[in-house]
Amino acid sequence: MTPIRIGNASGFYGDRFSAVHEMLTGGPLDVLTGDYLAELTMLILGRDRMKDPNRGYAKTFLRQMEQNLALAKEKGVKIVANAGGLNPAGLADALRELAAKLGVDVAIAHVEGDDLVQRAEELGFGKTLTANAYLGAWGIAECLNAGADIVVTGRVTDASVIVGPAAAHFGWARDDYDALAGAVAAGHVIECGTQATGGNYAFFTEHEIGVPGFPIAEISADGSSVITKHPGTGGVVNAGTVTAQLLYEITGARYAGPDVTARFDTLTLAEDGPDRVRISGVTGEPPPPTLKVCLNGLGGFRNETTFVLTGLDIEAKAALVKEQLEGALKVKPPADVQWTLARTDRPDAETEQQASALLHVAVKDADPEVAGRAFSGAAIELALASYPGFHVTAPPAAASPYGVYRPAFVDAHEVPHVAVLPDGTRRDIAPAAETLPLSDVDEDRPPAPFTQAQVRRAPLGRVIGARSGDKGGNANVGVWARSDEAWRWLAHRLTVTEFKLLLPETADLEVRRHLLPNLRAINFVVEGILGEGVASQARFDPQAKALGEWLRSREIDIPEALL
Repeated sequence: MTPIRIGNASGFYGDRFSAVHEMLTGGPLDVLTGDYLAELTMLILGRDRMKDPNRGYAKTFLRQMEQNLALAKEKGVKIVANAGGLNPAGLADALRELAAKLGVDVAIAHVEGDDLVQRAEELGFGKTLTANAYLGAWGIAECLNAGADIVVTGRVTDASVIVGPAAAHFGWARDDYDALAGAVAAGHVIECGTQATGGNYAFFTEHEIGVPGFPIAEISADGSSVITKHPGTGGVVNAGTVTAQLLYEITGARYAGPDVTARFDTLTLAEDGPDRVRISGVTGEPPPPTLKVCLNGLGGFRNETTFVLTGLDIEAKAALVKEQLEGALKVKPPADVQWTLARTDRPDAETEQQASALLHVAVKDADPEVAGRAFSGAAIELALASYPGFHVTAPPAAASPYGVYRPAFVDAHEVPHVAVLPDGTRRDIAPAAETLPLSDVDEDRPPAPFTQAQVRRAPLGRVIGARSGDKGGNANVGVWARSDEAWRWLAHRLTVTEFKLLLPETADLEVRRHLLPNLRAINFVVEGILGEGVASQARFDPQAKALGEWLRSREIDIPEALL
């Protein structure tokens, strides 16, 4: 059978609005997908639904369909997206109304069952704003096999919107694990949109990135794929961009999902022409018996103030204002107060901004008044009574609510998975019949070390790429080498101990290291660095997007031959 061409037009809620039109007009496609959901998005949609029970889905997707539904029908391109969020049935109804208004004859289906919020306490999750299990691809496949032109889902795994169409197209069985795992790998690469085509790429200076085109996976019957993009679009697809995305937000060699566990230590990459990279050899195993559940709750209220400290005596100025503000708040202090001094100043600076450091204080409390004007007003009242040159970056403000994310796991048999077909028929999708508890692989020995007496102090990023991201309160940093010699050096040099020395913020945290020799890569998982998830804003970079770039900027002794 000929490969199925699946393009992706969204990597997050808020991605490039015009991407749907660009993908439909840029070249041939069989299916167009979109990923609109992240852990933070579920919280945002949960707050939307609190205001209006009819909301809870990605409204952007509906507007994109208003502009492109007729075009997709004309081109014969099916649409699969998880834009249903917390209300896939509501989005499906809205799409039917839209199609009728536009006079476009399309069959619309949806997948539901992931929303467990009404059963959260029964399942032991406690009270929570949202509780959504990650469903798999078979409900999507059932809808497509029933003739659906558009399938919208709630919380499915990011790769499932790609795996479902491939499984339906090729008629894969539930135990075609290698084929399913190959599609999962392809889906993982393209689900984050332009991160596969040069966006957020460590070696961006080597290519004309411009406005990257969105990615396409040409998936074959055996699950192997070619990652590419429409001709003439910006960006680049090469082994580096694909490697970077394969390392994004993973843990070890086993990448588990509800339908299959893909072994990322078995896949191989090969350049297949300009802007074409082939992924092959992926081995699949039965999925684990549990499904991951995304839980979001309201954690309380937060506020922040940033003091600008200019010129001399920066540390003394910071100490003074900290002492004064904490004294002003001592009658009823916020439950949590975090101070961060960023020494962005430089001596003998040519501009005032270059002479200034930033002292940031963030507070959290269950009481919006304590975290609100009681805090920000106290900070501003110091304006004429504190360090010389006192000023702040924003006026006093009220507190804002913040969310708390935590993962949970539930037996797959506890979660309904329902395909609601275009004619309204409801079909239950059974959980996997065969499962295998998740465990770490026995890692291969590292390669023979690369040693050379001549070394030079240089940024680590001169010889490695990196991609980092968040998974709840944890962060992952995937690093890869671009030559066998650099890999031999990297595998021995960048230990957990060295990683913690290079990134001191991780020194007191648990860090796990996983080798992926087939990608010449190491993945580090940093436990707890993001606190209670992105919505809690626990650190300067709350989604760890730049953690890898910080690592690449750190200097280390590197063999001259690699430089």
